Order: sequence, then C-alpha cells, then structure tokens
Amino acid sequence: MKRVFFAALAALLLVICPSCKQGAGQKQSAADTKTTRSGWAGIGEVKVEYATGFSVKYTDYGVFVDICDPEREQSQVFHYMLIPNETEAEKVPEGYEIIEVPVESVICMTSLQLSNFIKLDELDPVVGITSTRHLFNPDMKERLADGRTKKIGIEGNFDSEVILGINPDLILISPFKRGGYEALKNVDIPLIPHLGYKEMTPLGQAEWIKFVGLLIGEEDKANRIFDSIAIRYNELKALTEKVSERPVVLSGELHGGNWYVSGGRGFLAQIFRDAGGEYFLPDDETTGGKNLDFETVYSRSDEVKYWRIVNSYDGTFSYDALKAEDARYADLYAFKNKGVIYCNMREKPFYESMPVMPEVVLADLIHILHPELLPADYQPVFYELLQ
Repeated sequence: MKRVFFAALAALLLVICPSCKQGAGQKQSAADTKTTRSGWAGIGEVKVEYATGFSVKYTDYGVFVDICDPEREQSQVFHYMLIPNETEAEKVPEGYEIIEVPVESVICMTSLQLSNFIKLDELDPVVGITSTRHLFNPDMKERLADGRTKKIGIEGNFDSEVILGINPDLILISPFKRGGYEALKNVDIPLIPHLGYKEMTPLGQAEWIKFVGLLIGEEDKANRIFDSIAIRYNELKALTEKVSERPVVLSGELHGGNWYVSGGRGFLAQIFRDAGGEYFLPDDETTGGKNLDFETVYSRSDEVKYWRIVNSYDGTFSYDALKAEDARYADLYAFKNKGVIYCNMREKPFYESMPVMPEVVLADLIHILHPELLPADYQPVFYELLQ
C-alpha cells in the first residue's frame, strides 16, 4: 500500500472535515456530503448518524475521515484522506495521511474491531489478530489454523517480526489504551484508531461498522447492515418508553478491593435506560469507568433490583460460586432476590458479537427487566437471569 504525503497549504480551499462530534443522532444532509467524485462512482456513501468518534466528508479529491475520542470534547484528532488504489492524491490538506482503499490486509487489535469484519462477512482482509482467548467464530479459527491469519502477540508484547512478515496495509489500534502501541510506530505501517469502544451509545458503537466498510470498499453492505440494526434497536427501545416501573441495575464485580463501574453517561448506563431500567448512578456525569469501594456500592444496594455480571467462569456459575468469591455479595438485595443478570464469556461470543448486535443485547435486557413486552417464547442470546 502506498502512503503518499503532500504538503498543500492550498488545503484551506478544501472543505476541511466536519467535527468528530457531528454524530450523536444528527444526520448529515446530502448537501453536506454529496459531490461529484471522480474515481468513486457507484460506491455507497457513509453518513454518520449516531457515532461521535468519526466523521466523513466526500469531495472530488477523496474521502476525508476525522477520528477523535468520543468521550472527550477536547482530544487529539486523527486525519485521513482516502483515495482509490493506484491513483494519485490531489490537494491534500496539511496534517492528513493518505490511505489507499479498498484496503486488502488489516491487523485487528481488539475483539470489537474484529466483530465488524465478522458481521460484514469479510474476513479475508484480516491477516492478524491479538488474543484468541474468547474467539468463537469458526471461520476465523480455521484461518488461524491454516495460517491465513496470524497471532501477533498480546497488548504490550506484540511480535514485531510477525507483524513485519505479514506487512499489512494498516493496523487498527486503540491508542488510548495501554497497549504498547508506541513500539508499533517503528514498523512503518499506517496505524488507524478504531474508537468504537469509547462510544457512549450502543448504536454509536455499532455504527463503526460503516468505518470498516469504508476502509475495505463495502460501504453499501455496511450501510444496509447498520440500518437493520438501528431500525430493530429503536423499535425495541420504543417498547419501554412508557413503562411505569424502571428497576435499578448495578454492574461489575469487586477486583482487588475495588468495584469497577461504568459512568452514569456511558454505554452501559444508556442501554439499561433503553431497556426500561435505571442505572444505579443516575446523577453521575462521567462517561468512562470508575472505581468504588464495596461500602459505597452497598450503601445504595437496597434500591438495586438487578445486578449485571459478565465474566469468564470455568464451570457452572451460581449464587454459591458468587458468594464464594466474596461473602459480602450475599448481603446485596439483587443477590438475595435472585436478580443477577449473567453472561459467561467462555460459553457465549460476547465481545466478539455484542458490539454489532446491540439490538439483541437490548432484547435480552428487556426480556429480563420487562418480560411482558416481548413474546413469551423469547430465547435470550447473551444475558440470562442467574438461576
């Protein structure tokens, strides 16, 4: 893959890309995005509707993509100009990196990134992945077995020799995690952030499938898939808008003496609200995670009807197993009243599938919080009440 850099101060004539924050449910108008594009005829356009971490601008010269941290108003912005393979870039703004598309080979650093390729049924470009600890997809397992896809090590301990041997067109990274990405800057391969994991809404996270579709030349397919996800999600969300009782939901477990919880304006809090519940930190304004001590959680536990747990348990998880981890758990109201919402990652492809199946996750939660709203024969996919 070619990486062409041009210093063109004439770039100011150009339509500098719109803010990364233009998503969040606000559609771009056709006037904002649609122009005559030489070299791009017949390619479906990506319009960002819910995600706030990336924006897309179409011009005669290429497609401009800005990427930023959805959780922070003031964050580093990454700029890319996408042009068709084997073409020469024109009028490139200062600070933009050229990426030739469609991309033919990619390394994925997270399950969330991989989930986009799985949902698109486009695994051929995935030539490298990190951990396979919770990998379920049979096609990807076969590719690992026959060498079409390589394991490149784990975060903080990547195998540079394997990466250089693969020589991918680009590597998708999570730059705001502790992943040892500084070392990757020396391999002279484009590093592009995929920040879906930082989106604050389920549909915002799922919409990153459009970003991947844009990179691999599958915009039309990505648009169709996301549209079906959004339609179903919003149909389910509408079912809970007028529920009279909104049970409070807690999430997480104790680790090292701290209870790690999501912020009150984060992804989990939003999906609990969309499912007709209320997060146990309703007044919290943070978007990322935070640590609480047991006493803080316990002080509010009498109002918590449900407790969501996702872990990787070797065996049959139960209330006895939960109590064995920490005897104090048995004092929580949700424990006493059998209100634990559970998913075992050893048995279900949670992180491999959940990011692009928010409508399924939402249905599971509605089935638990308000079972009367769904058919009696509904079969949960990820979450079930612990027996």
